[in-house]
This record gives sequence, C-alpha cells and structure tokens, in this order.
Amino acid sequence: MKLELLSPAKNLDFGREAINHGADALYIGAPAYGARAAATNTLEDIEALVNYSHLYGSKVFVTVNTLLFDHEIEPAVKLIHQLYNIGVDALLIQDLGLLECDLPPIELHASTQCHNASVERIKFLEQVGFRRVVLARETSLEQMQEIRQATCLDLEAFVHGALCVSYSGQCYMSQYLNNRSGNRGCCSQPCRSTYDLYDGEGRLLLKEKHLLSLRDFNASQQLENMIAAGISSFKIEGRLKDLSYVKNITAYYRQLLDSMMEGHEKVSSGSCTYTFSPDPDRTFNRGYTDYFLRERQPMANFATQKSLGELIGKVTSVGRNSLTISGTEPLANGDGLCYYDADGRLQGFLVNGVQDRTVTPNQMPDIKAGTTLWRNQDQRFEKLLQGKSAERKIGVEMLFNATPDGFALRLTDEEGLSVTHSVAAEQQEARNSGGAENPIVKQLSKLGNTPFVATAVVDETQGRFFLPVGTLNQLRREAVEQLMALRIAHHRPADCHRSDGGVPYPTPTLDYRANIINDKAEAFYKHHSVKEIERGLEQTEDYDGKALMTTKYCLRYELGCCLQGKNRGKSQLDIKPTTSLLLRNNDRRFRLDFDCRQCLMLIYPPEVASML
Repeated sequence: MKLELLSPAKNLDFGREAINHGADALYIGAPAYGARAAATNTLEDIEALVNYSHLYGSKVFVTVNTLLFDHEIEPAVKLIHQLYNIGVDALLIQDLGLLECDLPPIELHASTQCHNASVERIKFLEQVGFRRVVLARETSLEQMQEIRQATCLDLEAFVHGALCVSYSGQCYMSQYLNNRSGNRGCCSQPCRSTYDLYDGEGRLLLKEKHLLSLRDFNASQQLENMIAAGISSFKIEGRLKDLSYVKNITAYYRQLLDSMMEGHEKVSSGSCTYTFSPDPDRTFNRGYTDYFLRERQPMANFATQKSLGELIGKVTSVGRNSLTISGTEPLANGDGLCYYDADGRLQGFLVNGVQDRTVTPNQMPDIKAGTTLWRNQDQRFEKLLQGKSAERKIGVEMLFNATPDGFALRLTDEEGLSVTHSVAAEQQEARNSGGAENPIVKQLSKLGNTPFVATAVVDETQGRFFLPVGTLNQLRREAVEQLMALRIAHHRPADCHRSDGGVPYPTPTLDYRANIINDKAEAFYKHHSVKEIERGLEQTEDYDGKALMTTKYCLRYELGCCLQGKNRGKSQLDIKPTTSLLLRNNDRRFRLDFDCRQCLMLIYPPEVASML
C-alpha cells in the first residue's frame, strides 16, 4: 500500500513549501467554490504549483467542494474543465449535482463535507465513480477497518489540525445566525464563541464558556493503527493557517511516516533535510485530542478557543517586574506566554527580557507562584521557519562518456526515468588524466539549486579528456532541464473515466441534510432511485424543527453526566437526567437534544423564543 502525506496549500508559495518539507500531495482552493472563501487561487498559480509538484512526483488536488446554486453550475463545470486542462490530479467535490454534468475525465474525491460516515454511503460513492473518500473526522479505527473491507476506494483521513464540532456538511448554525453557510465556504465559526449553559428549568449551570470549541486533532500516536486499518492518505488540516504551521506540521508527519514505510510504497520522490526539529507543540494549537479514533475522551477546552502552544513550566516566584519560571526550555525576547487566571480565563503577555529562568514581561500580569505557563509564540522557532527551512532532493545517477563528435551525459533518477544529452565539442586529451580527483566528475556533481543530488557520477572516459568548465556546465544544465521536463510530463495524471450504472441510493427519501440546493443534484438522486427529496437549508431557510448541528461530541459526556453512564468521572454540576439543556449567547438561544441510541448531540433553534 502507498502511504501519502497530504498537506494544505493556501496559495502557490505555501504549496511549494509544503512540497519542500515532504508533502506527497497538496489540496488547494480553486478560483471559486472551494469551501474556504478566504483561500482562493488563480488558474495560473495552480498550474505553476502542478508543475512544481509533478517535478517531485507529488500530486495536486483542487477543492471545488461547496454547494452550488443553479446559476453556479455552468461556471463551475467550465472551471473544472480548465483545471483538468492544466493537469491537476484530482478534484474534491461535495455537490453531487456535478455528476449530472459533462465533466472531463478527472479523478473525483468525495470531500468530507459529503458526510462520509457510513459503509453504505461510501460504497454508493464508489459505485458512482469516485476514486477516493475523505472520511468523517469522527471515524474510529474500528470503523476504518470496516470501510476498508467493504470498498476498494482510496481512504483519506485527517491526522492533524482544527476540528469541526459538527459532522462536516451537517452544520447550519453559521447559516442560521449570519447567513454564512459553512457548506458554501463562509463559516463564521459560532462554535468558537462563548455560551451560557442552562438546564430546562432555567437554572444557570455554566457562564461564558467555550462549550462547543474542540481542541485540535493530533493522531500522530495512532498513525500505525490507521495504516493497519487501511488508511492510505493522511491529511493535515489548515488552508487558513500560517506558513510556519504548514512547514512544521508537514515536516513532523513526513518524519513519522518515513519511519513506518517498511512494507509500503513511496508515493513521491526525493528526501528532505531540515534546518529545524519539527515539533507540533511549537506552532498554533488549542491543546490536542485524537478525537474518536479510539474512544471518547476529553475533547473541548471550555476556557479558550485560542492557541495554548507549548507547556513551559510553572511560575516559581513573582518579583516586582519579573517572573521566575521552572523548566529547562530556553526562553527568548519576544516570546508570548499565556496562563489561566483565577476565573479560568486565558491571559497572556510578551517577554521583554530574559535572564536565565527569570523573564521581564512587557506588562506585569496579575499572576501567582504555582501558575502554569504555556508558550504560544516561540520567537526562536518562528525565526528558524521564516527563511529557508528545508531542502528536498531527488537522487540521480550521472554517466559521462564520449561520442563520435563530442560528449554525452545520461541522467537516471531514483524512479528510473532517464535522459541523455549530447554536446558537440573538441575531444582534447587531458594533460593530467591520472590525478586523484577527476575534474569532470567534480564539476558534473555540482547540482546546486536544482531539484537533484548526485548519488553516483561515473566518467567512462576515466578522465582522458579535458573539457572547459563552461562546456561541462552547459552539458549538465541542459541535461537537468530535460530531466525536469520529463518528470513533469511523466507525472501528469492519466484520464479517469467514470461509469455510473444508476445504482440505487441506500435510502428512498432524503431530507434537508442531503444538502440539495440545485436541480442537477435533485436529478442525480432521482436517477439513483430516490423518490422523495427535501431541499437544503441554504435554499429554503426553513429551520423550524431542524437540527442546526449534528455532532458526536456530547456536552453531557464532557461534563461527566452521560445519560448512558459512560461519563469519565463524577459530574461537578447538578444536572438532572431528565432535564433538557439550553445554550445562550446574548440573544442567541439553542436547545440541546441527546440521541443516546446513536450517541449523538443535536442543536436546535428554540421552539419558544422566551424559554430563557
């Protein structure tokens, strides 16, 4: 099985750096319809990234994964043809109405927004022509194994980054509150806001807590188990994250996967060297969870939606203008440190000066000895990542020999791709052909800023001839250019033709959660034997009695009061088993329902506006 590391590319520069730091594949937003309205890219930039990626045998997947209104279908199809023409490797889509259109023979991946959470759904997607599904983040290792046994599709799973508290594609809260649909790339992230928690009798249980804000995902300790379960593509979230995050996290998972490659095939070419030691704690993170891979566990951080970063130590003493901190991790001017105050709120300050383990803050915080500190801005680490922090080189063997009218150089890369380039030149006998160092070998091996590194250089003339440095440089440069062009052409994707036999959809009816908002999508499902179809909320805006969010995360469980007795500890709150729970944020009110049979929490708009 091939193991693929898939990294986010906010733009061309970020994509190139992800490749340099070890990505086997990238996902990047199209000029439109890409599920991240703030991360669009021109066709010219995408084409440049395709060529750069294909040079290393890496792939580029483009996201066209928003829901589409009827008037957007035609321009979206035109865009897809343009993407096919510039050689992108695959397309991520959510709106199945596109399958009723005249698409080019491009590989299709089902975005996680397609709600890829059941064997039946995934088998259907395989039957209608998808080559890969991006599994729901909530998928457990056991479920991954079950899906792997039931389908031949490539299985892609998230391994790192921010978590949506709702099943992807099943959250309508942003649309409801702000007319900004997450399914159309404009989520306003109301899950990161603070809420008050009430019981059904109107008693305040918690005040101004981030009750729906999850920690970040980190599956690094479960990679081997995910491989064993059949996952072949490991996806890093973060098309809106900064460049240091992309560099650091890509390099971190590259090293992990490289240590697990025995018995598996390499996806792309080249080896990476780094000027830093990758460490996920040292870039943006809200604390970590591996979510539902194994079993339920603490998942939320009620105190903050901001980055905590790296645990540094504790305050051992507080001076008039300084703090002394335990631990051994070096501190630097410009570091950002944070802590929880007496009310449980995250506070922070910048370091203006450092003397051993004593720091001078830019503004003295109200803090006590014994307080735990994290570093969410690592000045030294960020500086390491600001410049060139990685180099990726493809191994190449070089063979130099004489021809009837000059000389030839053959280059063969680590994939076995080979070019031979000749120059016409005078074959002048060398004066000192028996020297310890062959000048031809020395000069040809200088591959400098090219993507290649010489693993072997053989001069079949054994130093017999003298060539000017300029001639050798020209021979090497032109041979390298030919090999680069060959690699880019070789890794252009083959056409991927889709067949659709009209297989029936697993259910004959679909409600608003199928996210159908155009005629093509409705026609697609009718073509697959669906009899009753309800249009999606982005079109109807009919929220009455409909769940705004469906989530496997359960606030009762998080608070230690699971109705099924699965809570991880004794609850600190007096929550009656029979009472409902209510969320409030200013004038925003929501009702929480609990489907214990399926172990789901659902968030609804309140039935009675005055209930709080």
